[in-house]
Amino acid sequence: MAKTGESYTAARAVLLAGQDVPGAAAPVLATSDETIRERTGRGWEEWFDLLDEWGAAEKSHRETARWVADQLGVVPLAWNAQAVVGSYERARLGRAVGQHEDGFTVSVSRTVAVSVERLYDAVVDATRRAGWLPEDRLLQRTATRPRSARFDWNGGATRVHVTFDVKDAGRSRVTVSHVRLADADAATAMKAFWQERLDGLKAWLEGGSDA
Repeated sequence: MAKTGESYTAARAVLLAGQDVPGAAAPVLATSDETIRERTGRGWEEWFDLLDEWGAAEKSHRETARWVADQLGVVPLAWNAQAVVGSYERARLGRAVGQHEDGFTVSVSRTVAVSVERLYDAVVDATRRAGWLPEDRLLQRTATRPRSARFDWNGGATRVHVTFDVKDAGRSRVTVSHVRLADADAATAMKAFWQERLDGLKAWLEGGSDA
């Protein structure tokens, strides 16, 4: 209402439709009410009421992501869980896109026409990773083949979380989440970096360069 000068009903309609608010830097919600209902079984108003009742406003991003993931039966870094939590934090807590209590997070995904095991190995095996990530600054912390891996980045405070899942027959998806970034500028720079590198990974694998 403050952004648009409209009535409550009109402003709420904009919010639940996932539309841009005039004068705002970015949409508050990750997607439309229809899409989030298709993906999760609940609309935005239902999710927000559920999270309010659970006490999400007093919880950390990680705690809330785990709780939402449990409701959905997915891992906390899955798109569905992060979309719900991120939208809640922007709408209820006034955070910027990608901003959490410990800094900014960016996520980039690519679907690649290879098996999930081959995709996992191309990211987690340091020798293979050099084929698409020449400035390799990843130091592995944990890994569970072929589902996920976590890394320190460049010896600093930021972390890189990677998840893998089967998209359909012959295709798999990798999602890189770079967390604890200092500010919006760092988030913008790292998002562009990972978009370029994952494009390279896709081309490298689909061209058979890792064989």
